[in-house]
Amino acid sequence: MPRLYPLDRIRNIGIIAHIDAGKTTTTETLLYYTGKTHKIGNIDAGTTEMDWMAQEKERGITITAAATTCFWKAKTLAFGSLGQYEFRINIIDTPGHIDFTAEVQRSLRVLDGAVVIFDGKEGVQPQSETVWRQADRYSVARMCYINKLNLIGADFYESVDSIRQRLAPNASPIQLPIGVESELKGIIDLITRKAYVYKDRNALEMVETEIPEDMKKLVEKYRAELIERTVEADEELVNKFLADGVLTEEALLIAIRKSTLAGKFFPILGGDGRRVMVETILDAVVQFLPSPLDLPPVKGIDPNTGNEIERKTSDDEPFTSLAFKIAADPYVGTLNFFRVYSGKLTRGSYVLNTTTGEKERIGRILRMHANEREEVEEIYAGEI
Repeated sequence: MPRLYPLDRIRNIGIIAHIDAGKTTTTETLLYYTGKTHKIGNIDAGTTEMDWMAQEKERGITITAAATTCFWKAKTLAFGSLGQYEFRINIIDTPGHIDFTAEVQRSLRVLDGAVVIFDGKEGVQPQSETVWRQADRYSVARMCYINKLNLIGADFYESVDSIRQRLAPNASPIQLPIGVESELKGIIDLITRKAYVYKDRNALEMVETEIPEDMKKLVEKYRAELIERTVEADEELVNKFLADGVLTEEALLIAIRKSTLAGKFFPILGGDGRRVMVETILDAVVQFLPSPLDLPPVKGIDPNTGNEIERKTSDDEPFTSLAFKIAADPYVGTLNFFRVYSGKLTRGSYVLNTTTGEKERIGRILRMHANEREEVEEIYAGEI
């Protein structure tokens, strides 16, 4: 079976945060808008797809990291020219409770990018700092999403300040919310200088509108900050900005992507994780977070010689993967979650287990959606 999505149209991302920041609810909404599910699961009602264990439904928290795959079509500059492309997004929804932080670390070890979610009422919390440091350890590119801005006490700008003070001085919004708390009704895109609001109070769809008069100065202030914090990643853009004093939309998109991939900048978005503002997360994921091709070749030890070797992210290289999680399934048996760094793996083939030194036959390959399984014949470089 041929590869359906080229490497540059794959994103491997994790959803990470402090407990109760809205990770699972946001993931459920992402799955709904990508067509993966037909309704948005509710934690309180125990109807979420990703929190599938009985213990998770009972307690209303994520205990184990759950993997899924969805697809999203977006207008993007990711390939050098503006166009409409469909992307495959592999998502791992991780626990937020400190007792299960090892699950987060295991997942970040194999992910290329992450969406860090913050509670708009609390800003940076203790576990936010922990998962941020774990992402630093594995050089995972990140974007931030300030959630629950529709709730009483939420403050987008205070949350931005807490991110800058406690985690990353070089983080900056790429959109601003319109309205506060229960009056939250839309967003302003700082890149395009366009505003979007809900059609009505109960609608999910948004329509383009004029930027509110009382927000125009704020938009220009934060857009100027955004430019200053991102052009540094490209000397050509720095010179262009210094010469002209302005940047085109395309140049700004390129600057944000380059600085995000380099770990020098962290885009900040905001909204209510239950509504359509979540679509902007998907657009930002495909535009700014890395594909497997954006990462350096993986390094490892040759089991025969003990020498360090490296493998490029390519289907033509020898098969190399890392198992990052073992789980027991009552219907299948032991499940081995792994990330493929190079080559491809076919069902029925043999691989060398470098821990035991023995060859093992791959009986089945499954693509997981939480606890649901889909049989596949072959898996390629860059996939989970």
